[in-house]
Amino acid sequence: MTQPQVSWREALEAMLHPRVVGMLFLGFSAGIPILLIFSSLSLWLLEAGVERASITFFSWAALGYSFKFVWAPLVDQLPLPLLTRWLGRRRGWLLLSQLAIILSIVSMANTDPQTGSLAIMAIAAVALGFSSATQDIVIDAYRIEAASLRLQSLLSSAYIAGYRVAMVIAGAGALYLAAGFGSTMENYVYSAWQKTYWLIAMTMLLGVLTTLVIAEPETSQQRPYNHRAVTYLRFLGVFVIAVIAFATCFYLSGDVIQSLKTLAADPLLGFLLEVVRLVLAIAVALLVAKSCILLGVVEQQMLDETYKAPVADFFARYGLKTAVLLLLLVGTYRISDIILGVISNVFYADIGFSKEQIALAVKTFGVVMAIVGGFLGGVLSMRFGVLRILFTGALLAALTNLMFLWLAAVPELWLMYLVVAADNLCAGLAGAAFVAFLSGLTNVSFSAMQYAIFSSVMTLLPKLLAGYSGSMVDSLGYNQFFVITTLLGLPVLVLVVLAGKRLIKQDH
Repeated sequence: MTQPQVSWREALEAMLHPRVVGMLFLGFSAGIPILLIFSSLSLWLLEAGVERASITFFSWAALGYSFKFVWAPLVDQLPLPLLTRWLGRRRGWLLLSQLAIILSIVSMANTDPQTGSLAIMAIAAVALGFSSATQDIVIDAYRIEAASLRLQSLLSSAYIAGYRVAMVIAGAGALYLAAGFGSTMENYVYSAWQKTYWLIAMTMLLGVLTTLVIAEPETSQQRPYNHRAVTYLRFLGVFVIAVIAFATCFYLSGDVIQSLKTLAADPLLGFLLEVVRLVLAIAVALLVAKSCILLGVVEQQMLDETYKAPVADFFARYGLKTAVLLLLLVGTYRISDIILGVISNVFYADIGFSKEQIALAVKTFGVVMAIVGGFLGGVLSMRFGVLRILFTGALLAALTNLMFLWLAAVPELWLMYLVVAADNLCAGLAGAAFVAFLSGLTNVSFSAMQYAIFSSVMTLLPKLLAGYSGSMVDSLGYNQFFVITTLLGLPVLVLVVLAGKRLIKQDH
């Protein structure tokens, strides 16, 4: 996990490495789809006159991002007809997912939510979420296999930079385009949104071109496929059947859950009922998959290689105590900035800043600062080592939350820009070091599965707690809330130190 430190010159020259440049464009390709499911799509549906209750259901299309570890092993283990032979294990899957993303965006563009079927739009949105999450799986695996640990921090910096630029295009860019083509809240024009989504779909061609130009990682080329084609096909079939079982159960239970929520009339109970609904659907999917295994549709050996081996490998390499410590660190590292990030825009509005001021400061200036922080984190990680910058990033990310106390007392525009700059710069620095750290924890033999698990664990607890950030502010006030988010970041520093000591001890 530890790495040799390099000179400033070597660290800066590495920014122009072909793998780093390629990762910048792959990051762009990864950042395009997400807002086409969330904010941009929500505004489109709102202009089209779709009810708000229906609009929020579309956010479920992005559930694939949270559960991508379920099919990540398929990306590792299943060869694709023609594409794998032509492009290789990683680039074959990458091209397939990118073409699926383009097809999904075009399908959404060709559906008018005002006069067409919302079901078709929903299916296209789910397909976009699934194909986009698949692309993320492949890009993460590619990044880990494409270069040594020495370059991982810069690869993650380039990926984050490309991702954030793409989010600006798919977010603010999409809204400007739709408005420019003539669609407004008062005067909905379907063709404006259609053209907008067509144009954004075309930007994905940059990712396709990158996939065709970059080289397949050597470690990926050397890994064999150990089973017959029919075995892989049956395995894929069981996965599809389980997904259908999950979707069917989730859909059919909707009316019952909605009735219970109406009777309960309690937000917390309503949330718990939705959790029960999700758990029930997962249980049905697992039961169907288990039945297929018992019937011999899938070979137990292949199941062990696909799902059990990556998890067993992680605990075997680090030992139980160190593995648990690492998972605790992964699950809490971003807790401070995610919890505050959910409520930050509301805070800016509450202290008197306009939507235009917030948009310019956060969505434009803040993105630039995050990109600068990402590359700074990458260079510093190469120069001083990932663990040191991981600690520094966690400390700064927590301390910058205290600057919001200053802004609450002095709500001046110049100070908001200073707070946004510090917050995003430190978040970018910490993020680059953290992604490099996670990359170093994975075994290249199971890179897709292990990194998918890490990325899911990374946001699970912070996002669950972030859902209560509004309630915390209502009951405690902003000042105490900012202090609490800072304090939540302090145990992370202890975990970084303990994990660092154990990893250094293992290396020696």
